[in-house]
Amino acid sequence: MDIFLEFLKSILFGLLEGITEWLPISSTGHMIVLESFWGFTSSQGKDFFDFYLVLIQLGAILAVILTFFHELWPFGASRSHEEKKEIWLTWLKIFVASIPAGIVGVFFGDWLEEHLYGYLTVAITLIVYGVFFLALEYGLKGWAAKNKENNELAKREWFRIHDVHSISIPMALWIGLAQVLALIPGTSRSGITICVALLLAIDRETSAKFSFYLSIPAMLGGTLIKSIQYGLHVKQGNALPLTGIQVGLILVGMAVAFVVSLFVVRFFLKILKKHTFIGFGYYRIAFGTLLLILFFALPSLQTSLPIVVFPY
Repeated sequence: MDIFLEFLKSILFGLLEGITEWLPISSTGHMIVLESFWGFTSSQGKDFFDFYLVLIQLGAILAVILTFFHELWPFGASRSHEEKKEIWLTWLKIFVASIPAGIVGVFFGDWLEEHLYGYLTVAITLIVYGVFFLALEYGLKGWAAKNKENNELAKREWFRIHDVHSISIPMALWIGLAQVLALIPGTSRSGITICVALLLAIDRETSAKFSFYLSIPAMLGGTLIKSIQYGLHVKQGNALPLTGIQVGLILVGMAVAFVVSLFVVRFFLKILKKHTFIGFGYYRIAFGTLLLILFFALPSLQTSLPIVVFPY
């Protein structure tokens, strides 16, 4: 029965990862709540749980790679020279946008984990960026309404970029600088990068696509680094080798995160064609408020964050 419960936990974590990783609501904050009340740390150890969360992210990112494989794969006889050129240019933009977060993560990652990984930080960032989402969306609504009342601007639209190929290198860099903020837990990598893209006049669907593209190097890099660190800890005797049960838990979590992510990514792109971030903004404020209540109501939560992962 204990083993059954452990695998049930893994299914729930995989489900939560697959949903919250791609929606702008912070996967880290939701993992905190589930781990605090029914997690792996007490049964499998903190080292395993830290490693587990990184590896199930791999399942989620594989879903993104599969979803956009045709758009990002530059090889194949059927592709024209111009198509291959555009895809390589897209990869250049992804590389440029990935540089800022990569540099900050390498040089300041440990400091961020030590000083900012806590319930209070996550709750505050959830609320702050929830307010930011609302201000952005209501601001865009106000801009559109004002232009409709002005005959000279009646045909103007805020969004001028409607495909990834039209995103410029400077735009990609600005989005990459915004991704640095996602190193602070509770921010939501997808949320902050999409919002900055909206401010750059990139439409919602294109903004989300480029944000998903950026997740590929960010999360693959994070998985590689954490895997190397875990291997070194085992070699040095600071962590235990994985057991057969733990390998099974990881595989189940990855598989669930992969399947759920396949649906969530497509669903998110679909709703962005007709809906705004307003609902997500209100959800973040409500969830952040809940975390604040839990933080002050439960003294056991007033310590460092029980997980150490890349907060994407």
